[in-house]
Amino acid sequence: MSVERPRLLLVEDDPDLRELLVRGLHEHGFAVDGVEDAASALRRTGLAYDAMVLDVGLPDADGRDLCQALRAAGVVAPVLFLTAHDRLPDRLATFAAGGDDHVGKPFHLAEVVARLQSLIRRAAPPGPVAPPLLDPVVHGLSTAHGSEALTPTEFRLMAGLLAAPGRVLRRPELVRAGWPGGSRVADNTLDQYVARLRRKLLAVQAPGLLETVHGVGYCWRPGPEGPGPAVPGR
Repeated sequence: MSVERPRLLLVEDDPDLRELLVRGLHEHGFAVDGVEDAASALRRTGLAYDAMVLDVGLPDADGRDLCQALRAAGVVAPVLFLTAHDRLPDRLATFAAGGDDHVGKPFHLAEVVARLQSLIRRAAPPGPVAPPLLDPVVHGLSTAHGSEALTPTEFRLMAGLLAAPGRVLRRPELVRAGWPGGSRVADNTLDQYVARLRRKLLAVQAPGLLETVHGVGYCWRPGPEGPGPAVPGR
């Protein structure tokens, strides 16, 4: 199946959160079917999805039981769980139920997008060129040429950049992505983190360029080639 516009099934009973996710994921290039309960999800087992997003706390079933039922029905699409309970036993239970990844509530949309993109890339047949893979399982950046570990701040920044390919992200947007919670971050601190990301992208020969837009911010421009040697001002 083509993943140029991946198709998602979102199962979330909170109507406001469901609408927010449907709209946000659509803006990031996904086609989303949003439903409110397990019964509605099970009626869609005959449809093909590239990934599924399941809330654990559904009104008519535990999301983990729903995942097991979907797997028993032959559904193989990767599953990302949304859960308000993010302790280790809860995370292990989502994997035991057949889930592929999870994200705790509250969450940043950029992280959900990055995790879905990672799951879909892993499930898709290999192509001639793989884009940079932001892997939340190992918390790193990896391509066919190697892998580099990321700090939590680097991970969040890269997730925000990869979620908006070709779009210039202004400095305040990147600060909100990398340092949630209203942190005040100096310009040179952001620049230092971007420089570290560039070195790691270069180390794995990532197909794209983290470009400086002077006086505005930064932009991730995907491409068929790695970023190559560092270019002054880029």
